[in-house]
Amino acid sequence: MKVQKIFDSFMGDSIFKDKYVLQSNYTPQTIPHRDKEIEQIASILAPALRQEKTSNLFVYGNTGTGKTLSIQYLKEELLKRKDKSPLRIEYLNCKLRKVADTEYRILAELIKKFGQEVPATGLPTDQVYNKFIEVIEKEKQLIILVLDEIDQIVKKMSDSFLYNLMRINTELSKTQLSVIGISNDVTFLDNIDPRVRSSLSEEEIIFPPYNALQLQDILKNRAEIAFKKSVVGEGVIAKCAAIAAREHGDARRALDLLRVAGELTERDNLNKISLRYIDQANEKIEKDFNNYRDRTKTISGCSGCYNPAF
Repeated sequence: MKVQKIFDSFMGDSIFKDKYVLQSNYTPQTIPHRDKEIEQIASILAPALRQEKTSNLFVYGNTGTGKTLSIQYLKEELLKRKDKSPLRIEYLNCKLRKVADTEYRILAELIKKFGQEVPATGLPTDQVYNKFIEVIEKEKQLIILVLDEIDQIVKKMSDSFLYNLMRINTELSKTQLSVIGISNDVTFLDNIDPRVRSSLSEEEIIFPPYNALQLQDILKNRAEIAFKKSVVGEGVIAKCAAIAAREHGDARRALDLLRVAGELTERDNLNKISLRYIDQANEKIEKDFNNYRDRTKTISGCSGCYNPAF
């Protein structure tokens, strides 16, 4: 049977050593071409190691420019050094459907991160807000709250929740809370209430798009870990980088291209990625994205849906 041949072909050696390093949730030990931005953020967050409240920070730039990756890297570095200081860093992706619909759901998810629960529905929102304050005030601590895709809060609700969150320290006696907002929407700050903007953006850092040469460096570093020796053909890295550079310097797109090209190569029982597989990978990614968008429109009637893979 054809199915048996397909499965048998995958029982042999893989061209991959570690495919995970090509996925978007992999955090590398070093982040090329982001030293300046990482050092700026580190200088803003460093006072947390002395139990001092850090400035609220807003980080924005196009998709795939290393914003979340850099914040996650710095989170791990901070937590390594915190020793016995009561520092807590919590990450929340505001794009998730279970989170972004209402203020109630965001607060419920935050409460869950601190080890407590509230009903999925049924309580007044102000009661859930008070519960959140009660939970984080149980002990003296310094909290850094990372809100990824923070613009979704305003798009789905309003900026009043952000304003309340930025002002929450006036209601706290034991705990101090700082916020890091991350957004792909570079115009996001232009569309919110000036009071919220002044509270949110005590510090702002812009992540510029990667250029083609920078993307090549990123891909070379990952490819050495991801693939066995001599798997990546001549010109493959450069072509992935060139395509992604046209997509606003999106490193995620470059990594997806290389990973999918490798998967397609394996399906054809070959052991070397050639340029034609980059073209095929690009077509597949575009097709999958368009299918996802069309399905989401059909289900929700959404005209501006977003593929979380990008």
